[in-house]
Amino acid sequence: MTPGPATAADCAATIALWRACGLTRPWNDPESDFRRAIEGTTSAVLIVRESDAIAGAVMVGYDGHRGWVYYLAVAPDRRRGGFGRMLMAAAEAWLVEQGAPKIQLMVRDDNQDAAAFYAALGFERQAVATWGRFIDGTGT
Repeated sequence: MTPGPATAADCAATIALWRACGLTRPWNDPESDFRRAIEGTTSAVLIVRESDAIAGAVMVGYDGHRGWVYYLAVAPDRRRGGFGRMLMAAAEAWLVEQGAPKIQLMVRDDNQDAAAFYAALGFERQAVATWGRFIDGTGT
């Protein structure tokens, strides 16, 4: 099993996985996020399949300054099987191909399991705060 790029046909199953993992939020439209990522030249959604089902997925993008990882999800019944590490390695390889000098991601303050996972992969908490506001009028 090797992660590879998702296609439009993978949209519904990937979003179902993101929802099952508690990654979606009412103010973000995951279908728009997915479609923008697979249609862009500086982003992708990578998936890994097991028995023709999506076992895990990750969104990755390069903004010209840093590489970013979003929506890392492993099916609840597939966790602790190496899929998360496999997807993060694939995301990092994708970003290296794009020329990204650094990989970054955001973890919600209350998600201690994710924080521990990323720490085990060598990620360090950065001394920054993420600020934002919606600018497109849709809240997404």
